[in-house]
Amino acid sequence: MKKILVVLLVAFIIIQFFPIDKTNPAPTPGMDFLRIKKTPEPIAKIIRTSCYDCHSNETQYPWYSSISPASWFVKNHIDEGRKQLNFSTFAVYESKIQSHKLEECIEMIEKEEMPLESYYVGHQDAKLTAEQRKQLVEYFKKVKEETDRKMVF
Repeated sequence: MKKILVVLLVAFIIIQFFPIDKTNPAPTPGMDFLRIKKTPEPIAKIIRTSCYDCHSNETQYPWYSSISPASWFVKNHIDEGRKQLNFSTFAVYESKIQSHKLEECIEMIEKEEMPLESYYVGHQDAKLTAEQRKQLVEYFKKVKEETDRKMVF
């Protein structure tokens, strides 16, 4: 048993020498969702608090992201989140894709699939109330309708 603990401790120490890359891509204000959609500040605050760490280039890495293997888990979530939806580069998406992304936002919020439960561990402030979910859904529906209207013309 003692040998197993020593091996695990040595392995834990060794993996600390393989940190994740915490470099955020350069800011792109002209492409950011909140800016291009002129998001009202109360809604923008909710989106920044509950979505931006994983779905933008403005990730604020928590303290535990410096400890492997937790850091690998965090980095994977961020990479996957940005791949699915990146609010920092929202303007790059074609209108049809923007509309689809907004539809996915609505669905994920209504089903309470986002933010992820695991995200709340270190981010209690990101937990959405029923009222905040309602506000976000209404806002994303409004923006989707505006985006869809622009596609028609």
